Amino acid sequence: MLTKALLGIFIAAVIKLTTRSWLQSGTVEVASVLNSSYDFIVIGSGSAGSVIATRLAQNGDVTVLLLEAGGHFDEMEESHVPGLWYKMLKSDFDWEYYTEPQKSCGIGINDRRIYWPRGRVLGGSSVINLMQYTRGNKYDYDEWERLGCKGWGYKDILTYFKRSENNVEPGLRATDYHGTDGPMGVSSGVVSPLADHYIQAGKDMGYTIRDYNDGEQEGFSLYQIHIKDGVRSSTGKNYLSLVSGKKNIHVATNSFVTKIDIDNVDKSAKGVYFVRNNRKFYIKADKEVILSAGAINSPQLLMLSGIGPRDHLKKLGLPVKADLPVGENLQDHGRIQLFTHIDQPISVKSDTWSMYWNGIMYKLFGTGVLGKTLAEGTSFHYTDKSQRGKNYTNVQFNFFSSYQHANIESYNDTYFNELFSKTPKEYGFMTALIMNHLKSTGTITLKSSDPFDYPVIEPNYLSEKSDLDDVVKAIRIWERFIETPTMKSLGASVDQVRVTSCDNHIFRSDDYWKCYIRHFFITVYHPCCTCKMGAPNDKTTVLGPDLRVKGVKGLRVADASSFPHETSGNINAPIIMLAEKAADLILDSWRK
Repeated sequence: MLTKALLGIFIAAVIKLTTRSWLQSGTVEVASVLNSSYDFIVIGSGSAGSVIATRLAQNGDVTVLLLEAGGHFDEMEESHVPGLWYKMLKSDFDWEYYTEPQKSCGIGINDRRIYWPRGRVLGGSSVINLMQYTRGNKYDYDEWERLGCKGWGYKDILTYFKRSENNVEPGLRATDYHGTDGPMGVSSGVVSPLADHYIQAGKDMGYTIRDYNDGEQEGFSLYQIHIKDGVRSSTGKNYLSLVSGKKNIHVATNSFVTKIDIDNVDKSAKGVYFVRNNRKFYIKADKEVILSAGAINSPQLLMLSGIGPRDHLKKLGLPVKADLPVGENLQDHGRIQLFTHIDQPISVKSDTWSMYWNGIMYKLFGTGVLGKTLAEGTSFHYTDKSQRGKNYTNVQFNFFSSYQHANIESYNDTYFNELFSKTPKEYGFMTALIMNHLKSTGTITLKSSDPFDYPVIEPNYLSEKSDLDDVVKAIRIWERFIETPTMKSLGASVDQVRVTSCDNHIFRSDDYWKCYIRHFFITVYHPCCTCKMGAPNDKTTVLGPDLRVKGVKGLRVADASSFPHETSGNINAPIIMLAEKAADLILDSWRK
């Protein structure tokens, strides 16, 4: 009879032999030798670039090169495991950007420079994010159209959301709002009994319980998440695997693009310069270059290539090929984190990830806490109720059914210990209070003409006074949530977020909350809008509605930087939608 130790070793061996293949299924081949030219060159393999490269290659009549500065997602098996998302942060898969020191917030952050993780890997930020599937509000896209983005209204883009989606939840699959045949898996985030209590508390407050991806949003919902069968759905894995091995597409990792070649005479994109494995390359684009490097890298690369604000480029000695407001209009969602203990054992304890049994259950069945992110519920609200039915929501709550157990945001140790370490190790949850439509905007500018120098990131968080006032109004909604009969029955309390740093103010007064906000307000990792699309005659735009760079032939930008205005909620799904539509626009223009 096997001893328990031998049985454990046997089980572990079987798991290791049988599970690695399903975790890494759908891998992507990387080309070792590249051609001298391709019809299309796509720069960046993130949430947009992998989608565009796949859809172009599926057309079959064109050749495509996809360039990615980072490595392959299979280099870290944890990249496929939802519950280990935090291990991607500050790893080789992360650009690890930091903002300039913030004047109006960031007191609790080291040097007041807020950490901005961005994916540097095949699949980009879709490999390192928290995977929430959020489309935004229908009024977001109707506003895009009003701003001059013809063809980008809600009625036009819904089909592209559905095209990308493989929703496995029976209650959602049956509706007209969701897709079931797309590459990206979508499932429920529920993993603990707390999920039902979030929903019940929403009912206590009088809110509608709804599918928050129905275009309306306001109300409480269970979390929808880019996971299928316990495995992260990323664009690198789920899209590119559809065309991996096809002769008309080459994928090149560790390929850092330094400049787009813009012809001085006819102002057209001719090709790209890049460094791959310490060797310099130049490859020609016979039809188009599509820049999908994200809200930071896309404007940086445009400016390095001579496309940007004239005065800024001339100051750095760069030639001006097109004088456009590249890097302006930077928008981002901001958040604070709010905690409460509960006195019932229905949340997930902070040491659960490391428990041996959870690892076994995940590797055998893809279930348990490692197969989720612990974000189980979400809700959307208005700080100004007069906007109901007229405009998008501006507040989002994400409910995480555990305490935070690691300082992943670069808080100063003193403030981190004050806010987080006092939380008991037993049961409780965190609310990420997210502001989706701040009025403060910022810029991305070049530090130098060296492509390897990180750009200057200045988001100007809370520089507009009304933003701070709106966060306080959002906290008041959270207080009402914590004080519902449902939350009170669990022992929830606002007292958890009393910090000594703000003791000079009356607890829960407006001044107290403003102090708290200035200490702990940070990004939600949703930068966008730095290469704004819109009407051709709008001088604040960089792109037309077809995503072409104004005044430059054969060059488009298709990623989060293309947004004219931020959307209501997490932006990964809107980026994928934009990329699906971009591929159609590109192919249609060359079929004519």
